[in-house]
Amino acid sequence: MPKSKRNRVISLTKVDKKIRTDKERIVDEIREYLDQYSSVYLFEVENMRNNKLKELRLKWTSDSRFFLGKNSLMEVAIGKTPETEAKQNIHKLVQMISGECGLLFTNKTKDEVLKFFSEYNEEDYPRGGFVPEETIMLPQGPLIGPFSHAQEPYLRKLGLPTQLQEGVINLTTDYCLCKAGQAITVEQAKLLKLMDMKMAKFRIRLRAVWQNDQVSSL
Repeated sequence: MPKSKRNRVISLTKVDKKIRTDKERIVDEIREYLDQYSSVYLFEVENMRNNKLKELRLKWTSDSRFFLGKNSLMEVAIGKTPETEAKQNIHKLVQMISGECGLLFTNKTKDEVLKFFSEYNEEDYPRGGFVPEETIMLPQGPLIGPFSHAQEPYLRKLGLPTQLQEGVINLTTDYCLCKAGQAITVEQAKLLKLMDMKMAKFRIRLRAVWQNDQVSSL
């Protein structure tokens, strides 16, 4: 029978007492989840949106918990080696932690989890740095959209080649609002939002799962 890995002493770096207490609380919380739930999924977030994540948490509140925090704290709580791991073989999950990722603790079946996240995505407005998959051109002439003449100076400030003609906002030339494969600027993101173009999709992509004392890639 494998030796129990519960209540293992965890050493945190020397930091301010309050910060250390907060870190210890988070580590304890993760370890409690490891005892409460049968499976742990490592996931990455695409186009992170706090409001979307909050909604997702509410949908899964009955039998699951999401955790997003510093990767280093997740690594400490789970354990980086067989000697420090909190559960049998779960240190292998730590080896896959990188970038913007999190943990899903759940009692749902693997089929339920995989099906839900294969279909799940939430549209939202893109932010600066987003890379669109399509090119959007605005033709010369009257600007189509819910714009009043009072917005013309602001649109021009954001980069649109505009001018007022008899109270109507007009584009003086064709304008490339965004180009496929090229990261947008903050100004372009603001224009896309003003035009109600939700190009970004908040997604959760599953990387791996620890279940029945084994880790497998997804």
